[in-house]
Amino acid sequence: MLIWYNKLVRDRIPELIAADGWRVNMQTLDDAGFKRELLAKLVEEAHEAQAAARPELEDELADVLEVLQTLLIVTGSSWERLEAARASKHAERGGFGRRVFLVSTDRPE
Repeated sequence: MLIWYNKLVRDRIPELIAADGWRVNMQTLDDAGFKRELLAKLVEEAHEAQAAARPELEDELADVLEVLQTLLIVTGSSWERLEAARASKHAERGGFGRRVFLVSTDRPE
């Protein structure tokens, strides 16, 4: 039975699948493909976090964090630069602590 995945997976996933008796067909991505698939993986993991119940949320957020850290390396950035950008946006626009949910705006005529 052939199962198609066509997605980026963690490094040890092929060996774990093979240990269960499955044949594995995989490839190593070039730089552009790796970045593209990391960004797709970030969206995938964010969706999984959104759908997670409380017990699984921490694990899903850990997956998001793993992808973020890898993206920082791939793009030549760092956790410190990301945190600086976050702090700058927080200072300029605020955070999410006040739970503001913007419903609509209207410009008076």
